[in-house]
Amino acid sequence: MARVYTLILGGGRGSRLSPLTRHRAKPAVPLGGKYRLIDITLSNAINSGFRHIAVLTQFNSASLNAHIAQTYRFDIFGQGGVDVLAAEQTDDHSDWFQGTADAVRKQLRRLEAAGTEHVLILSGDHLYRMDYREIYDRHVDSQADATVSVIKVPRAEVTGLGVLYADAVGRIRTFREKPKATEDIRDVLPPVELRERWGLGDEDYLVNMGVYLFRLDALREALANPDNLDFGKDILPRMVADKRVMAHHFDGYWRDIGTIESFFEANLALTAEEPPFRFHMPGAPIYTRQRFLPATKFLDATVSQSIVSDGCLLFGASLDRAVIGIRSRIQRGARLRDVIMMGADYYEDDPLRADNLARGILPIGIGPHTVVERAIIDKNARVGANCVLRGIAGAPDADGDGWVQRDGIVIVPKDATLPDGTIVGG
Repeated sequence: MARVYTLILGGGRGSRLSPLTRHRAKPAVPLGGKYRLIDITLSNAINSGFRHIAVLTQFNSASLNAHIAQTYRFDIFGQGGVDVLAAEQTDDHSDWFQGTADAVRKQLRRLEAAGTEHVLILSGDHLYRMDYREIYDRHVDSQADATVSVIKVPRAEVTGLGVLYADAVGRIRTFREKPKATEDIRDVLPPVELRERWGLGDEDYLVNMGVYLFRLDALREALANPDNLDFGKDILPRMVADKRVMAHHFDGYWRDIGTIESFFEANLALTAEEPPFRFHMPGAPIYTRQRFLPATKFLDATVSQSIVSDGCLLFGASLDRAVIGIRSRIQRGARLRDVIMMGADYYEDDPLRADNLARGILPIGIGPHTVVERAIIDKNARVGANCVLRGIAGAPDADGDGWVQRDGIVIVPKDATLPDGTIVGG
């Protein structure tokens, strides 16, 4: 196999996922109880045998950098590793990354020095499992300048994604980045004779998954124009006009974790008896940091269709369709339904000390007889006793003292405190 260098884009400010991204980069957002979003893409690359990897970071990257450093330590006798490349000022560049393509442009010297022949470019905020050797084989066999992994979605879901048209041999002929909901995009709807070729229904479109494989020479040429700042908006639409840009069809599960609603739904879908995505697959697991936590303890708890991570304490609580993160503490009589609880970064020595309670310092976790529904409880949050937190689908966004509501979902931000008796959403 030719030398492939993998670049994972750490993302921008992640404002659509705020407040979960208020103090962390989007790829560092916890997922599935014990993982982080970046673990998905890194695990896919490692399981595919692509071990020369760099993660490009810029905003709120401290926790992401620490997670990568503590998790992805390769054998000193093996080849490869995971580097974290932050935006920096150099003699050639004095500003921050201006877009996805600009971020890669500023790493060209590193790619060339590594003897790279092909560059695999990935997003760090998608949920899917892929063997990247398949797109590599497609790329090489078709002698492509660039290959884009694509998936079909219905018309109602294409807003915010790159929509494209590929011909009978899979060559991309038209690329439209993030069309508006009201925009006419029939020019990228394949004709009837090609819909069967791509497995498309009448209202299905092919969209860009954010998985690209470039020949280094073709990538270098595309990046030579300083006006090309973004792959979806600049690079790909211009390359399809005069380069051989091919589509690699992916027919598995893929989810763009770009909004609070999509993040919430993707997490809760993991609790299903037959979830659309499984974290364990023989030969291709999803890796994350080893923490050596004790087993979770249940004391008179009732748990239904839920995921409970390591090191939790559940005292007489009731869980229904919940994802519970590491070190979570849920006290007696609490009831959680349709909840993502991200857990805690540490254990408190004595969370119920009388002097702390007297001073109004609540223990981390969910207090007794509190009801939480359709909500996200971020790390180290303290929710008191007899509270009611209830998100309501379709409710307008709102901000309160220690809580926000986005997409009809109540969110208690990281390190926030809600005193006893707090009521949100009735």
